[in-house]
Amino acid sequence: MTELTTITSPSDPAVRRIIDVTKPSRASIKTVLIEDTEPLMQCLGAGVEFIEVYGSDSVPFSPELLDACRQRNVPVRLVESTIVNQLFKGERKAKTFGIARVPRPARFRDIAERGGDVVVLDGVRIVGNIGAIVRTSLALGASGIVLVDSDLTSIADRRLLRASRGYVFSLPVVLSSRADAVAFIRDNGIPLMTFEADGELTVKELGDNQERLALLFGSEKGGPSDPFKEVSATSVSIPMIDSAESLNVSVSVGIALHERFRRNSAVGR
Repeated sequence: MTELTTITSPSDPAVRRIIDVTKPSRASIKTVLIEDTEPLMQCLGAGVEFIEVYGSDSVPFSPELLDACRQRNVPVRLVESTIVNQLFKGERKAKTFGIARVPRPARFRDIAERGGDVVVLDGVRIVGNIGAIVRTSLALGASGIVLVDSDLTSIADRRLLRASRGYVFSLPVVLSSRADAVAFIRDNGIPLMTFEADGELTVKELGDNQERLALLFGSEKGGPSDPFKEVSATSVSIPMIDSAESLNVSVSVGIALHERFRRNSAVGR
């Protein structure tokens, strides 16, 4: 492997760039820090534009990641481990990381152009759950995700990038108001299925439906909000033993999309 140059001075412009991008509050998020080899590989594969990728000089740099960076003409340098420790004070210290330009926000038309089911999250705010749902939705053929009342201001949120392992740029994830989400579903003629504890259908019955569906999941406490209930085609429940109050929302999405996998994978080919 070709020897990489190493950043040894805290005054290197790259160090300032990393410090700026890790600030907890920024008025405009145009660049983002992506950490660890798997998320970096996933984002490179999704076409995310990187300014530079770095690795701590205390650990070997992944040959696979280096090759992927070189294929895409992304500069790669090592960073002295003492500087890495200063950059990530008081938190998990990434050994491999990169600075990338945030892609343009996904739009409803990006989802409409695809053929898989649409996952709608209504009031789901735990970023770990959203990240898990992103990965599951991509793996099981959903065309995209609509986030309503998520408290996120950008899908380039560093917490979401971590939780999704970098998959958040691999399918359209749209931040939306309830009114706009309802209009998208209605205008595109997509039947809306709201998941509730006492649904009219069981999730197993969704497997035979060959239509493209919008699958609506509310928060575990609040459930679907009234604007979505008003346009819902029907409600769906996931059978479980009586002693269990509810399922984690990311688990519910996984169960539903697994039932829909045959249909969604067929339209995705």
